[in-house]
Amino acid sequence: MFTGIITELGSITGLEHHPDQDSARLTIHAPASSVGLPLGGSLAVNGTCLTATEVSTGSVVVDVIGETLRRTAIGDLQAGDRVNLERCMPATGRFDGHIVQGHVDGTGTIAKIEVHGSWRQVRIALPAGLGRYVAEKGSIAVDGVSLTVTAVNDVTRPPQSATPAGTPTGALTGAASDWFEIGLIPATLAETTLGTRSLGDRVNLEVDVVAKYAARLTDHDRASATPAQEVTR
Repeated sequence: MFTGIITELGSITGLEHHPDQDSARLTIHAPASSVGLPLGGSLAVNGTCLTATEVSTGSVVVDVIGETLRRTAIGDLQAGDRVNLERCMPATGRFDGHIVQGHVDGTGTIAKIEVHGSWRQVRIALPAGLGRYVAEKGSIAVDGVSLTVTAVNDVTRPPQSATPAGTPTGALTGAASDWFEIGLIPATLAETTLGTRSLGDRVNLEVDVVAKYAARLTDHDRASATPAQEVTR
């Protein structure tokens, strides 16, 4: 389990795609995160929990299977890219963020950036189906960073239409009808990859696990109750 508090900015030093095996292998320069990391240990890379298959001084190798490549933005990475890193939380650790599993639910698209002096307000378009799990003042992990949702779209309004590529900063882009906004303080901008993100970039999203289970239970109870209700009619 993770908390969404990034402890190191690593960089991709090696990237091997294996299309025939539907997989890839990443080599990550991670001087701090590699210390004490055992083989088979967990490392969150841009919010994606991956297993260390090789560990050497300052470097970690991870294998990425097709499911991960399809469900996350890990497949977009290139050699030289910076990545957010977090080791799993020890049982005696301080819980500074929120419950983050490293199980990415989907990718969002940066749709709006507003600069307010030293901080930024960012809007992210959600993929279909995730909007129900995102609530104002709730928590969400964006590329592994634990953040507070500052605003969500009004679901009673019709979706906004997409705008062409190349739209200036501050304008909406993307066809998704659901979105949320976050505020990025100077420390977050400086110490994570979110400070270098631009309009149209894809980011990994993990919604609140409590919201997912609550929704699952509600859906299951509703589906289970339907046959009985039909019988009594």
